[in-house]
Amino acid sequence: MIDAHQHFWQLANPFTDWPTPDLALIHRDFLPADLAPLLADAGVTGTVLVQAAPAVEETRFILKLAERAAHVKAVVGWIDFAATDALDQLSALVRRPLLKGLRPMIQGEPEPGWILQSAFGPLLEAMAVAGLRFDALVLQHQIDDIVALAAQHPDLLIVLDHCGKPAIASGDSAAWRNSIARLAAQPNVYCKVSGLWTEAGDDWSAATIAPYVEAVRAAFGTQRLMWGSDWPVLNLAGGYRDWLDQALALFDDLDAGERAAVFGGNAARFYGFSYD
Repeated sequence: MIDAHQHFWQLANPFTDWPTPDLALIHRDFLPADLAPLLADAGVTGTVLVQAAPAVEETRFILKLAERAAHVKAVVGWIDFAATDALDQLSALVRRPLLKGLRPMIQGEPEPGWILQSAFGPLLEAMAVAGLRFDALVLQHQIDDIVALAAQHPDLLIVLDHCGKPAIASGDSAAWRNSIARLAAQPNVYCKVSGLWTEAGDDWSAATIAPYVEAVRAAFGTQRLMWGSDWPVLNLAGGYRDWLDQALALFDDLDAGERAAVFGGNAARFYGFSYD
């Protein structure tokens, strides 16, 4: 199995500005040695390591960690899309073989349509040419920007992180469902089944989570979904094995090939690494 979305961080690094002290459950270092026993217990053999801070220095840091951690099969990094030297930043990082994607952390951008700026076009095209994937970290109201992005750049493979962060706790899912349907109509877009527990408030039971998993299954099918833990952010809600077991149960009706795709093969195919 492949975990398509996990993080590492070290609080002493100058670029680590999150998690903040109020998030006591995750306000400490999380490094490969912390994750290894969880992976062994769960039978997960590989992971995709995703950036957690908007800093090129953090991307270099996690690439170094990944190069020493056998379970990391791909790294999703960060560059400053708005910088005048963004293409140079990309050129420097793309030489690292484990770098498979970039994530500009759109959820923190208050300007509607921020990612659709024409100035970003050459960078997005360069990503597609280099074979880099685009992780879309967005809030529910920003999903339609990714619909437009996917249409403008059909050669760029895009994955929606955390199912687009639906407002599970409030139960207001109608707008999210409509946006998900529009996004799934773009054939170059995939979706990560991750991050749902931390959007669910105090109730992350299967009964609460199931309708959201069913919605992305209906929209994307089993060949464009990939399971991810979002560890250690997941710790704010529950345990690694508990979330994996719930996800496996929610996909229990699939045949063996479909389950292998959702829990490994799709991530390997999307990010372009070997899977066995």
